[in-house]
Amino acid sequence: MQMTPRHIALAVLVAAVWGVNFVVIHIGLEHFPPFLFGALRFAVVAVPAIFFVGPPKVAWRWVVAVGVTLGVVKFGLLFFGMHAGMPAGLSSLVLQSQAVFTAVFAAVLLREHPPAQRIAGLAIAFGGIALAAVDRGLHGPVGAFVIVIVAAAFWGLSNVLTRKAAPPDALRWMVWMSAVPVLPLLALSLLFEGPSAIGAALTGLTPAGIGAVLYVGLGSTLFGFMAWTYLLGRYDASAVAPYSLLVPVFGMSSSWLLLGERFGPLAVGATVLVVLGIGLTALGPDQLPGAARRRARRSAALAAVRPGPAG
Repeated sequence: MQMTPRHIALAVLVAAVWGVNFVVIHIGLEHFPPFLFGALRFAVVAVPAIFFVGPPKVAWRWVVAVGVTLGVVKFGLLFFGMHAGMPAGLSSLVLQSQAVFTAVFAAVLLREHPPAQRIAGLAIAFGGIALAAVDRGLHGPVGAFVIVIVAAAFWGLSNVLTRKAAPPDALRWMVWMSAVPVLPLLALSLLFEGPSAIGAALTGLTPAGIGAVLYVGLGSTLFGFMAWTYLLGRYDASAVAPYSLLVPVFGMSSSWLLLGERFGPLAVGATVLVVLGIGLTALGPDQLPGAARRRARRSAALAAVRPGPAG
């Protein structure tokens, strides 16, 4: 099933919000240790709303499963990896390998079999990610790079779990899923970052720090994942996931504009490959250039050989 233009526009908007989010995370990590920042991100979403939205309309096992894989593991590793030295733009790029992980997990767990054209689009787009990773990854910390790759794998798994859960109410789903990571991330913060670091961050709040928490909580998490959940509920996971490959386009450009990150010719080539791959993935065979002319020629040929009315 092909996505409608309106839903394609929504997927692109989510990608833009998530792309700029990496710059905001970079700013937030200058004010908070990573696990505390992750806990605050989800607390902003869950704490004010959890008493008003009612219980989730899916089994609790799905809420906990996605809350752990997406909230605790994926975001915990992403924030930790960026704190360990992964640049914002490169992180936005490497994390999008989740599209490939999503397709693999969907094939194994959901028995989804994407068409050849979509597989080709994924391969081209992932080739762009690999090209940009070669351009930038060899000059950064290897450990942090691997951590973000593992985070991408858990995002792919959470995409498939979300589709399996099929939550009918995206708002309730997002609020309750966001409630799951708060205490585990706070526990990790106490264990690895310590009470003194937590106290210093909370007593030294600045407008930039507060703004970062609000953006990643309400913008990236609440709006972004509500919209993403809505799309996953309507289309195959392997059809929705490739749009996240636009995230590095927005992430790298905003990192360049706002943080002064530099990208060479390989990164530009990688961006072209990503956009081309998404084009192949998003458009069905009947939507490719020249498809209308081919359909018209087929219709004319059929009309020429179709028998007329008898008698």
